[in-house]
Amino acid sequence: MAERFVTPEAAASGTLRGWARLPVAARIALIYVVARIVTTIFFLLAAGLSGPTSRFGVAPALGQLALGWDAQWYWLAAVSGYPSVLPVNAAGAVAENAWAFLPVYPSLSAGLGAFLGSWGAGGVAIALLSGYGASLALHTLLRDRLGDSASTWAVVFFAAGPLAAMFQVGYAESLFLLLLFVALRCVQRRRWAWLYALIPVMGFTRPGILAFALFLGLYGIHRFLRRRSEPLPRREVMHIIALGAVSVVVGFAWQVIAGLVTGDAGAYLATELAWRRNWIADASGHFVPLEGFVQASAFWFTQWGLGAWAGYIALVALVVGITLALVFFRPVRRLGIEIRLWSASYLVYLLLVFFPQSSIFRLLLPVSPLWGAFAVPRSTAWRLSVLALVLLGQWWWIYNMYALGNTYWQIP
Repeated sequence: MAERFVTPEAAASGTLRGWARLPVAARIALIYVVARIVTTIFFLLAAGLSGPTSRFGVAPALGQLALGWDAQWYWLAAVSGYPSVLPVNAAGAVAENAWAFLPVYPSLSAGLGAFLGSWGAGGVAIALLSGYGASLALHTLLRDRLGDSASTWAVVFFAAGPLAAMFQVGYAESLFLLLLFVALRCVQRRRWAWLYALIPVMGFTRPGILAFALFLGLYGIHRFLRRRSEPLPRREVMHIIALGAVSVVVGFAWQVIAGLVTGDAGAYLATELAWRRNWIADASGHFVPLEGFVQASAFWFTQWGLGAWAGYIALVALVVGITLALVFFRPVRRLGIEIRLWSASYLVYLLLVFFPQSSIFRLLLPVSPLWGAFAVPRSTAWRLSVLALVLLGQWWWIYNMYALGNTYWQIP
């Protein structure tokens, strides 16, 4: 009996139909697992290339890489709590300490770690599971605006992106992203009640909840201006105002708690500024909004031999360019007003409070919904090219931060 011949085109078509029939959660899970395998391979390569000058030494184990850098601070917060007396350096300035690391992630990691055998196991497990949840939430967040195909590709870029290592190390990033994407989806669907629980958890997971307060304010203004074409019931007005107020209170609560425990009202800000002094020795001991970006513009462009004024011009050009992209760039506009206003709010927040250095890449993770703009073009060649670039970026980041990790700009 003659065997039936199946053409490659028919086989590919059957594979695509089978893929489309899978539940969304299963498809995202497959994408996420493959992405984590790729990241693990990159970590293994980085471990093999790690030498005696690296922070991790020669041929470190995967566990050492997963629990390196800030994971040690989260571990310290979990096992030792937060200091009641702020440590100081030789010059008498407040030194780095655990107050810079919010309590939800280390506490959850400690709780799960009690069952898994160690804090590190709990921390990595939470990061992995939260990363999958964030991927699924991102797909849901984008699907109504972009459709299933583009949303799935956005998840591919997100799960395999330049900072994908964060999904399998002891950092709070993936947990915060999960909470954030769910919160943004609640705003999209106007499920306000859930936000009263989500906002406090977000606010004690990772800094950035004040950006969410700004987002809610801008969103409320947007809804007010469009109230004739898009009704704005009084009940929604009250929720938006109340949730904005909750976000502000939560945003400052950790500073108040740190002040009460240490007896120093400026304990939290002084702690955050301690990291800035690693870059600029004569940095001010007081927080001034926008100062970090202005100082860093001069610092970096002087380091590169271009002069401080070039840095100031580049900073203005960057702000103008991002503003124009968020307002006018059609693929970004397709993402919807919620994602655009959140991205603008978070970038304004960074501009006001952060001193940009190597950690800036990690701190940009909360604007990950913008991956949807890169997934909008339907060209397979385009999407595969973007995927190749994000994988290259992921390897570059892991190589520098984990294989090398030996200079002041190689800190995740």
